Amino acid sequence: MAENGQAKGTAGYLFEAGMLKRAKRSGWWIAGVKDPETIAEHSFRTGVVGAVLAMMEGADPAKVALLCLFHDTQETRIGDIPHIGRRYLTAASNERVTADQVSAAHPAVVTGVNAVISEYENGESLEVVVAHDADKLECLLQAVEYREQGYQNVQPWIDSSLGSLKTDSARELAEAALTMTSLAWQKVYLGSSVHE
Repeated sequence: MAENGQAKGTAGYLFEAGMLKRAKRSGWWIAGVKDPETIAEHSFRTGVVGAVLAMMEGADPAKVALLCLFHDTQETRIGDIPHIGRRYLTAASNERVTADQVSAAHPAVVTGVNAVISEYENGESLEVVVAHDADKLECLLQAVEYREQGYQNVQPWIDSSLGSLKTDSARELAEAALTMTSLAWQKVYLGSSVHE
């Protein structure tokens, strides 16, 4: 059982994580997207994508989903810095930010969360490769959705994401996604009345 201070420190970390539900993915503003998805929305689908890719690649789906779920939690403190902005900034490492975020939490949380972030940032296991692919594939899916909404400046995100994918499964899913609309999944259940 946690001491009162550790419980408050852990609860504080959970409140901080809730900020991700309000923080927008700012890179999309460069493409002209006026109201981009939140970091939490991105992280949720990245976790689902990661679990699916793990199943396809023979990796541990639960571990990949965990890596994906935590991969952007540092952005509560440093924000979502677009890639173009990173060349002008020297930000703290994600490991350092995470260590600060959980410093007052229960010791098991400190150890566990720090280990997840360290593995995501530095690991070379199949699970880490799949988690990074999930992040890129989710970005590609989001770009396709924004393109359908009329934002034509998202092609560089599609190209960059596609070019970054390492696993065969991620490349296969990306290529499939690029040949369909984001609502094509409904056709399976509603029949041919839904347009592709």
